Amino acid sequence: MNRTFVLIAILFASACTETAPVKMYSYDVVVIRNGERLFGKHCTACHNFYHDDLAPELSHMTSRKSFEWIKTFIQNPAAAIKSGDTTATKLFEEYKTVMPSFSFLNDDDLNAVISYIHAQHQPEQVMEAEDTHNIKNPIPDTIETSGVTVGVKPFAKIPASSDEVPRTRIIKLDFQPGSNDVYVLDLRGKFYKISGDSAILFMDMAKLRPFFIQEPGMATGFGSFAFHPDFVKNGLFYTTHAEAPGSGKADFAYGDSILVTLQWVLTEWKMTPETFPFRGNSRELLRIDMPTTIHGIQEIAFNSTAKKSDEDYGLLYLGIGDGGSTSIGKPLVFDHPAQIWGSIIRIDPSGNNSANRQYGIPQSNPFAKNADGRVSKEIYAYGFRNPHRFSWSKAGQLLAVNIGEHNIESVNLIEAGHFYGWPIREGTFAERFYNHSGRVYPLPANDSMYHVTYPVAQFDHDEGTAISGGFEYTGSTLETLKGKFIFGDIGTGKLFYIQTNELKQGRQAKVKRWNVSQNGTPTTLADLCGNSRVDMRLGVDARGEMYILTKIDGKIYRLVNHGK
Repeated sequence: MNRTFVLIAILFASACTETAPVKMYSYDVVVIRNGERLFGKHCTACHNFYHDDLAPELSHMTSRKSFEWIKTFIQNPAAAIKSGDTTATKLFEEYKTVMPSFSFLNDDDLNAVISYIHAQHQPEQVMEAEDTHNIKNPIPDTIETSGVTVGVKPFAKIPASSDEVPRTRIIKLDFQPGSNDVYVLDLRGKFYKISGDSAILFMDMAKLRPFFIQEPGMATGFGSFAFHPDFVKNGLFYTTHAEAPGSGKADFAYGDSILVTLQWVLTEWKMTPETFPFRGNSRELLRIDMPTTIHGIQEIAFNSTAKKSDEDYGLLYLGIGDGGSTSIGKPLVFDHPAQIWGSIIRIDPSGNNSANRQYGIPQSNPFAKNADGRVSKEIYAYGFRNPHRFSWSKAGQLLAVNIGEHNIESVNLIEAGHFYGWPIREGTFAERFYNHSGRVYPLPANDSMYHVTYPVAQFDHDEGTAISGGFEYTGSTLETLKGKFIFGDIGTGKLFYIQTNELKQGRQAKVKRWNVSQNGTPTTLADLCGNSRVDMRLGVDARGEMYILTKIDGKIYRLVNHGK
């Protein structure tokens, strides 16, 4: 995920007793199936029917608020909050976000979604009293705004891939090694090369893979790409994409008591570098079953600092989320490297000593020589909810941002074999996922026995709701960003940095905020894209210069000196 606050994102945990008239709901199978489809497309990134996650669980929703109230709220959540509605206000204060308006859904679709939610209704249960030992405001300090302001200059606009908002789902910008060519990926299946200020289609995943799916869910589709460092010579690059469940035999599966919602696939493609658009061959390297549509394979990348003489050269890293398994109360990630969900793995695409013989497991992997049959030897580091993006600093440090659940967003300094805490930790706090998801607690007295490696920087949901990033700025244009690791918040578009010389395991680097301007005038990304929900991503080119992507409108900006 990528995380999107959608459909009912700040609805209810209130004890309201207002009951909806049964006649408002449809019990028609066709209507409910359409509602299920729409719920999967717009809602599952944040909601389930089991327990609170990024937003309230919905199994009791239709017994607490009326059909018309729910419908009105979906159409204009901000207006409900502005009006002083008690439920909307209370939940906004708790979840610290406003979902976008879904006014583009027609009455039939709205009725279908609400009817589907009603069909999942569960009897109310007597809840235990709230554990008052939880921490209400994990990081009370406000992030300091620095004096750094950087200009943004329009670079390109990606063609709309939908008539609905967001118009695009652009999520990654990267460069082709051996050239200055920049490529951009849209989750809906399109892979573009930027030529001048235009986007030229390089690959259409839907045409190449018949089982490709880009919905339901806000993290389904064409997930990531990585060019081999020797691409100019060997023509190899790698992609991840989602397919329907059962499209192929999974290399990584789980017990049949957990539903398979989709599969993520890693593919190697080989082309003649001079050809464009893509023409060539492909082979599947691995396939993973996933229980929900969120937290799949968020990122793949090669070590950008590795030289040909380095052991790490040509080894591919993959960031694999927990598949949303913790959200449905069936976690597939543990404080033991037994399964690859919730991990960063490292493989050798040119090898063949894996179980399926399609890739290699480097002998320098931390668990490669472990005799425990439960261990996944592909694992490089583990214990993540959603290792959304990672990159290497100029000094060769591997840094990964981990999107948190309800409280903490973090930057992590990755070391081989280390455990990063999820699902028993969120940031530097204890998480009791087995009891009541969404709260954090002080670390226990026996914390050292868990051998958790904690973040080197973090912020809570007073500041943002889903971390996006990040890169150390290594370009030559912006003196004010040199020596800084740049990241931000997906939803709000706020921009942050930490000094790379403060990145030390066991310490917290100070997070500071920086601002942008256009043509010398201070502005915000929300103002630039005309929407409070920015859906921001960052990218970098071969020169180390940085770019900002705003998914909501498909625009890409290049960072320039303030005033230009």
